[in-house]
Amino acid sequence: MRPRRSPRTVSAGATAITALAALLALPGATGTARAAEPEQLTIDLATDTGAFHGGASGSLYGIYGDGVPSRNVLEGMHLRTVSTKAQDGPQHPGADALEVLPPFVESGGKDVFIYMTDIYRGFPYQWPGADGPARLADFKEKIKKQVQQTLTMGDYKNHVVYVPFNEPEGNMFGTGEWSYNKTSWLSDPQAYFEAWKEVYRLIKGLDPNARIAGPNTSVLYNQVKDFLQYAKANDVVPDVMTWHELSSPAAVRTNVARYRQMEKEVGVGPLPINVNEYGHNYHLSVPGQVMQWVSAIEESKIDADLAYWNIDGNLNDSAVEANKGNGQWWLFNAYGQMSGHTVQVTAPHPNQQYTLQGVATLDEGKRQSRTLFGGKSGDADVVFKNIDPKLFGSTVHATVQEIPWTGQVGDSAQPLRLADRELAVGADGSVTLPMTGMNEMSAYQVVLSPGGNGGVPAEPSVGWRKTYEAESAAYTGGGYSKNGPEGTPSNVGGFATSGAYNVGGLRTGSDGVLAFDVEVPQDGTYDLSTFANSYNLYGRVKEQGPTNVFLRVDGKDPQELRLPLGYKWVVWGHTDTTVKLTAGKHRITLAASDPDLGVTKGDAIIDKIDLSLRDARVTAPAIYEAEYATLSGARPGYTHPGVSGPGAVPLAKGASATFWVHSPTDGEATVLVDHLGGGRASLSLGGEKLDVSGVGGGKKGTDNVRMFLSAGINKITVTGTSRELILDRLRVAPSSGTLVTKAYEAEGGAPTGAAKVTDAYTFASGGKAVTGIGAGKANALTVDVVAERSGRHALTIRYSNAEQAPATHYNPDPIARHADLSVGGGPARRILFPTTFHFNNFWDLTVPATLKKGTNRLTFTADELPDFNGDTYNQYDQRSPYAPVIDQVAITPLVQD
Repeated sequence: MRPRRSPRTVSAGATAITALAALLALPGATGTARAAEPEQLTIDLATDTGAFHGGASGSLYGIYGDGVPSRNVLEGMHLRTVSTKAQDGPQHPGADALEVLPPFVESGGKDVFIYMTDIYRGFPYQWPGADGPARLADFKEKIKKQVQQTLTMGDYKNHVVYVPFNEPEGNMFGTGEWSYNKTSWLSDPQAYFEAWKEVYRLIKGLDPNARIAGPNTSVLYNQVKDFLQYAKANDVVPDVMTWHELSSPAAVRTNVARYRQMEKEVGVGPLPINVNEYGHNYHLSVPGQVMQWVSAIEESKIDADLAYWNIDGNLNDSAVEANKGNGQWWLFNAYGQMSGHTVQVTAPHPNQQYTLQGVATLDEGKRQSRTLFGGKSGDADVVFKNIDPKLFGSTVHATVQEIPWTGQVGDSAQPLRLADRELAVGADGSVTLPMTGMNEMSAYQVVLSPGGNGGVPAEPSVGWRKTYEAESAAYTGGGYSKNGPEGTPSNVGGFATSGAYNVGGLRTGSDGVLAFDVEVPQDGTYDLSTFANSYNLYGRVKEQGPTNVFLRVDGKDPQELRLPLGYKWVVWGHTDTTVKLTAGKHRITLAASDPDLGVTKGDAIIDKIDLSLRDARVTAPAIYEAEYATLSGARPGYTHPGVSGPGAVPLAKGASATFWVHSPTDGEATVLVDHLGGGRASLSLGGEKLDVSGVGGGKKGTDNVRMFLSAGINKITVTGTSRELILDRLRVAPSSGTLVTKAYEAEGGAPTGAAKVTDAYTFASGGKAVTGIGAGKANALTVDVVAERSGRHALTIRYSNAEQAPATHYNPDPIARHADLSVGGGPARRILFPTTFHFNNFWDLTVPATLKKGTNRLTFTADELPDFNGDTYNQYDQRSPYAPVIDQVAITPLVQD
């Protein structure tokens, strides 16, 4: 728990959100108890529906470049496919195909689909030429160049799929100003078909092994059958079939079946399918909504990419900052850890959107079943049928988790553990889990394993919690507005909002007070999360950046909160703090002024507050069971009495268990490795082996390792090194005192050239920062740091970046600035810094660095990056020549001695 001081200021994203309002009730004896409602989600573990595919984890324009988002975030989301722009295309900043390709592939990705049309500006695409043939000739020259560039990428090129046309019926072969002949190919396909044939043969002529996707229509038109007939007749059948589903999950199932019938009638395929745009704005970021799409896509055994409605580089509202994930990210993390084969799931309302839907797998080798479901509020039974006693025995161990919605730009901790129980399998081979109080915005996971082996169930990781909607709170003063409804099933272009409404009024010059009347069950410390938004380019917000408001409890204990910024209105994040409350009723107020702390600058809207008790279950170390980890060369064992959870994992030499671990902040953490002995293992962090003596031994024990964890997502891998270590679990908690952090203010360094110290940014540490780094190496910042020992360190850079390019349509176009960092005069390493939405809004970004004992000189430079050829430059201000504003640099040893 953080030390309390009064008054204090809390910034958006300062700590992890703890909970949303949903509880599970589980009976202790058998699987026969009933929920309050008869509605059932039924999982038939005896009906195999095909190998687990994982195709719903895909992204359109989701990766800006190497580091935005981080490789931890990429790999942990288990991305299979990414669709992105042509290298050096001016459609949007970043997302250049050949810059995205290496980090994506090295993070486990399968295929990069290159939108070759995005070499042009605008939408519809502004391809030059006096007529259609001239425009096509220009495009063919650009296609030739794109293929030639890709051929220089070595083995990475094997992961490329070319998409020559994007939504041709509304673009190049539609009826508009920029079309080939102002005739839609849907009514007269001759020009498009001929262009397809020419481009297909051009690409294959340059690279016979190239894969080509199409026709990439906005919907699956009936005319796609004609396209297939023409392609077959001319030997230009695409290697991958693509179209978009900006429709519903039900349409995915229906259209995949309809397309497969087209193939049969034409006599081609079956081709791999990538629905390379799916989902609406209202759905994205919301685990319970996206879960319904995941169910349909996995059932159809296709690949699909989340649609690009907002900014690039955040995995379509999954990634937060560079290295954090929101609830949607954790949904895909859970989905990507499924294995084995899918089994039949019968929903209470099959193929009907905005109802309870799910996907389930069974892995006989692991003796484990996983089920993900969501989309409904209230109660339902989750019924598992045909539980094989040869795999599970007569008792199953059930772990139930919730993945809550945390906003589009709100960091999320790991899934909440609602229950961990052992249940007797009924005589009919079934178990029923009565779920009560579900939230339609949340997704839920149930993991079934063999029970009855003496494993110790874990306590829930969440205690009492409750949500209070802003629109239900009392407001006094001027300027009040109740806004909404925002995103709804009938307004899928709007942003998801808790309760559909929000409240405005806390702004510059306001005397507004928003009062929440709350009631809590006991004395204690409570986590309080305020879900809020300020649009970064709005007039009142541009003056200061984060809007500040003032929190009091019963008129006392003032705190200043800095609320989160977003790239548009109604883009939600959360600012987290703690309050001490006695049992009973209290009034929590958010105000635009405070007699002790000052006045609000900016303009904010409030969605809700979440209040949750910080009891011993919440403050205990987070538990990551080995049997639920991503395993390589190992399988869980369920014959180890006294372990945590249902089992443990034997790690022979070379076998590994990978854990996706959340940290609320950048800093020291204690990682407790619980094991039963039998061998030894090494630890790695982010794929880098840590310089520690290893863990394990001959007997049962716990190894305590202090290491630096980055805020957000951390990949920790335990790899067997000798004999066979029986790994039980990891327990992780923030700690302090072993890894000493040294912080250095940027203004204490040495800026050169045009780089200078500025006091323009009031939220900078100490009120000063360094700006103007870049546009040539002469404009640099050097900072001397002193390391107590040689070796690997965490280098945490506090920065801001609000550069934004002019947009051509609905997508805002923030620019990720870069810095070239040299340590001790060595080769520079390029670091990308995502937007912070305002230059007075500072975030931390941590990278590893090797330091020598004593003084190390850090040099930050930047310059505009050229195009792929190294000679030309972007003409639309989409590549910045500048580094971010740098406020502070801190160094911390990466791991204990």
